[in-house]
Amino acid sequence: MSHSAPLIQTPKGAVKAISKALGKHLVSIEETNHEVAVHIQRDALVECMIRLRDDCEYQQLMEIAGVDWPERDPRFEIVYCLLSLTKNHRIRVHLTTNDDQPVPSVTGIWPVAGWLEREVFDMYGVLFSGNADLRRILTDYGFSGHPQRKDFPLSGYVELRYSEEEKRVKYEPVQLAQDFRNFDFLSPWEGADYVLPGDEKTGDAQIAPPATDAAKSTDAGKTVNKEAVKRSVRKPKATGDKA
Repeated sequence: MSHSAPLIQTPKGAVKAISKALGKHLVSIEETNHEVAVHIQRDALVECMIRLRDDCEYQQLMEIAGVDWPERDPRFEIVYCLLSLTKNHRIRVHLTTNDDQPVPSVTGIWPVAGWLEREVFDMYGVLFSGNADLRRILTDYGFSGHPQRKDFPLSGYVELRYSEEEKRVKYEPVQLAQDFRNFDFLSPWEGADYVLPGDEKTGDAQIAPPATDAAKSTDAGKTVNKEAVKRSVRKPKATGDKA
């Protein structure tokens, strides 16, 4: 039985055609697992996208994504996902930038890019030159920072709650309910120095730890257990017939 999902293969000659169309603006192109990744120069983005749309028949912009690499320079990678309806094929277009180096907007080619660029700006802080409405779209008004950056704290900077006293939603600095706990990450399969339930069957069981001094001296629970046994013992009821 064949697999339910169809095998998507790169059209014959597609990689060569893309390389020829982009020319000197192409940094590198690679194909892995039938997926084509095209790396281009940032300043030539608009020209490359027009060539990919008109010459290579990748008509639709499906998504714009961001990737944060704090240890790299440039730090951010912007990924454009393109779809060819005529070839039934997708490619990814990659470029790199920093938060002080604007990326040319492709809203003149695909108007849908307006919202997608706003998402990348909101999450990563990457600027897009030529976007007439570059403002936050996913976070709230007055939000500080960019949540998808690797250096953004998981707890955030502020939290909101509804104040019964003031009858409104308030923003306050994050206050954790308790301090972070310290875990030793001890694995019971590797580091435990006592017998686990069932280990005695292997023959290699370790000696169980002795009872604590407190348990020896107090005999905790013995008196209570005796009283419970007495209460649980009941006399049998008479079953004979009445005269």
